[in-house]
Amino acid sequence: MTKNYDIIIIGNGAAAFAAAIKASELSENDASILMIGYGPMGGTCVNVGCIPSKYLLEVSNTIFYSKQKRFEGIEIGEIKPDFRNIMEGLRNTVKELRKNKYEEVLKAYPNIEYLEGKVRFFSTNEIGVDGKVFKAKNILIAVGSRPSIPNIEGLNEIGYLTSNTIWDIDSLPGKIAIIGAGAIGLEIGQAFLHLGSQVVIIEALNRIAPQSEYELSQYLQNNLEEEGMQFVLKARINKVKKAAGKKILEIVTARGKEELEVDEILVATGRKPNTDQLMLEKANVETTSNGFIVTNKRMQTSNPRIYAAGDCVSKRLMLETLAAREGTVAVSNILGLEEEMDYLHVPSVIFTYPQLASVGYLESEYVNEYGKCSCNLIKLEHIPKAHLMKEKRGLIKIVIEPTNGKIVGIHALAPYASEFIIEATLAIRFGLTIKDLIDTVHAFPTLSEGIKIAAQSFVRNVERMSCCVE
Repeated sequence: MTKNYDIIIIGNGAAAFAAAIKASELSENDASILMIGYGPMGGTCVNVGCIPSKYLLEVSNTIFYSKQKRFEGIEIGEIKPDFRNIMEGLRNTVKELRKNKYEEVLKAYPNIEYLEGKVRFFSTNEIGVDGKVFKAKNILIAVGSRPSIPNIEGLNEIGYLTSNTIWDIDSLPGKIAIIGAGAIGLEIGQAFLHLGSQVVIIEALNRIAPQSEYELSQYLQNNLEEEGMQFVLKARINKVKKAAGKKILEIVTARGKEELEVDEILVATGRKPNTDQLMLEKANVETTSNGFIVTNKRMQTSNPRIYAAGDCVSKRLMLETLAAREGTVAVSNILGLEEEMDYLHVPSVIFTYPQLASVGYLESEYVNEYGKCSCNLIKLEHIPKAHLMKEKRGLIKIVIEPTNGKIVGIHALAPYASEFIIEATLAIRFGLTIKDLIDTVHAFPTLSEGIKIAAQSFVRNVERMSCCVE
């Protein structure tokens, strides 16, 4: 017997939950909604992504930076981290947030039914779950992603960690090799470095954080190297093996072959969509060659009755908040509203310390698209609050349209950049100019004032400014 619903949502992460809640609200609890999930409720972010990684960063930063003497008159005492208890606290926090923000939330929405199981498409509007058949007027696919593992000889045989599995370990590796210098590799790498591991990051490209502004990427690398992190760039891993209880990577660079001996390997080379078992061809849903679902700005797939959102969708960024917005846009269109995704105004952050936050165009992107731009960059040392914090490591860069001063990109490497990048996001979204930023009174002293000072750098030498020049 086939059961019918108004909306079926496949997935149980950020995109799925945002979509289900929005659909329930828009329909005033009248729409029949079925959410089908597989694996821990909450998806990547709460279970193996944002929450555990940022928890570990908070713990490790507390340990590491409390040992650094920044202020006169403070004697630093010895800190003895207990890695096993730290990881237990991490897992307890994940469980708590999963329960409070996901498992318990569904109880407030009586028209959302939840089912656990793996989904297969039978037709353009019909799916199967464990022998049961369901149909819907519209379907939203929000199945998320999983770590993508490179084909390296010997890797499967000797074993490795991923951003999905590293949270289960209870012993701190003495030395760890991380394959990949994107956000995942850098964040986990700095956390383990601060906890006491030797960390070596191996990257195929010629710089870390390759989706970020070049100057900020280089500056961050220098900071991390000063803390003790090692990088092997423009490198290829030929094979890995095990000997005397150690894992050995054979790395090929311009210098030739070299071997790196470590206790553990973390693979952080990106993620791939969980679409391979859905049988999307029966639903007439188009995907890219690597399995990501192709959508328009309304989050509609090649099948007009099927939508997609979250990490399984073809795009540049994988972010929890972006997935939630995509899910909201999708069901808004399903229920008759006209909504479109806007990817230009989505901020992204690498939560190292200092944090690398970015929104809008990179300089290279804007030049490639429009032929020219104007850019200015200031050092954090020009911001009074950075002097108070004794923390002057960082840069802020603004990209503008040179003919009218309109802001098209802002990028910040600074402590707490994630907290003030929203000002940049709003400035770009609402078409503000550098004059608008300069004419807006900012709180003093704050790090967010750095965005205003970066704007002022287009009209005056910021090295010759008093603290509160307008």
